[in-house]
Amino acid sequence: MKERVIQFGTGNFLRGFADAFIDRLNKGGFFDGSVVIVSPTDSKNIDKINSQHGRYNLVLRGIENGKTVNERFEINCISRGVNPYRDFDGFLSLADCPDFRFIITNTTEAGIVFDAECRFDDRPAASFPAKLTQLLYRRFKNGLDGFVILACELIDDNADKLKDCVLKYAKLWNSDKEFIDFVNNKNYFCNTLVDRIVTGYPKEEAEKFSEIIGWDDGLLDTAEPYHFWAIEGNFENELPLQKAGLNVFWTDDISSYKKRKVRVLNGAHTSTVFPALLCGVQTVSEALADTQLNEFLKKNLFSYILPVLGETKENLDFADAVLERFANPFIKHRWESIALNSVSKFSVRVLPTMLDYKEQFGTYPKTMALSLAALIRYYKYFSVSDDVEKAEFIKQNDLRSILSDTELWGADLSGMFSLVSEAYDFDDMRKAIQWSLS
Repeated sequence: MKERVIQFGTGNFLRGFADAFIDRLNKGGFFDGSVVIVSPTDSKNIDKINSQHGRYNLVLRGIENGKTVNERFEINCISRGVNPYRDFDGFLSLADCPDFRFIITNTTEAGIVFDAECRFDDRPAASFPAKLTQLLYRRFKNGLDGFVILACELIDDNADKLKDCVLKYAKLWNSDKEFIDFVNNKNYFCNTLVDRIVTGYPKEEAEKFSEIIGWDDGLLDTAEPYHFWAIEGNFENELPLQKAGLNVFWTDDISSYKKRKVRVLNGAHTSTVFPALLCGVQTVSEALADTQLNEFLKKNLFSYILPVLGETKENLDFADAVLERFANPFIKHRWESIALNSVSKFSVRVLPTMLDYKEQFGTYPKTMALSLAALIRYYKYFSVSDDVEKAEFIKQNDLRSILSDTELWGADLSGMFSLVSEAYDFDDMRKAIQWSLS
């Protein structure tokens, strides 16, 4: 196969997501192209990728449409890996090949940053956007067409921010106007929204899988069956992901998909985390198996979140899929991990539903008022991982002061005081949950 995709990112996520999709396209006869993986940092993963000639196994495990899924696929779409820190010329030479069309990136939330210390003649430049600028400049000097760039980092407007960084480097490095025109007009920076839980290398089960596979796979990856990819733009004719049956949407605007994910999936997590922890329940799947917490979570989803978001078939199907994902017996998703930075998460994921519900229906959701009360109680009496000033403010102040503080929530929540106070006054979280469900 011709090398047609450059991928910035060596980690488990892209190998369990985009690479698995490209492999499926190839095997289904929809695409004929391999992936070259570039390490944005000086990663030893490149050595592992090359030692296995890009070959690895992906195991998909979970619940889908009410049935348990446990499937293994051998992925063969990766041709090689390149480490710019050890082979900078080899990295730049990728820009010389006219067959490359797509660039896929996932350099974590911290990857898309502008570092003014980077120089054009660095070998390589330190930041990922600076490396990309070096590659694009080489492409420009070759007189070749640009790329379709699919950014998968978990930040808002991921590709727009990446493009902004590239243009800043072009200006910092005094690039010709023609290069800036090339960046703007010959390359397509596509914002995307990705959704799949990729759990990575199953260390505790590695020996078992080696026996099943027949060899020791150091790149073995595991993930849930569910996947979703919304991409701004439409290159289905070149990368026919939908034709291959994948849950991919080309669109002019991913904001509605993002809102659904934040309100439904993330909102369900954030509204349940502290009631669950205060009931002594440690993982998401355990909460789904708990009759009362299960009812609490579904009440939030189907009585409050969806009526505000819109009870369309797509939204209802997504909510059903979320419940199946939460109940996945193969994933031990701990509430303590979900609880990180919960003040800002609550403000983005749950509070908008509460305010919208009040505006549309005249009351605040009782279960979500309890979620807020449980958050405040937990912050007062337990150690938390959050902004120190926010955590200390909650610990030191009374409920009315906490709710009215706009710095905490981005809005004055004193109008919720009566309901949140009633929920907060319960000493027994189980009784409080039952009150919220009544």
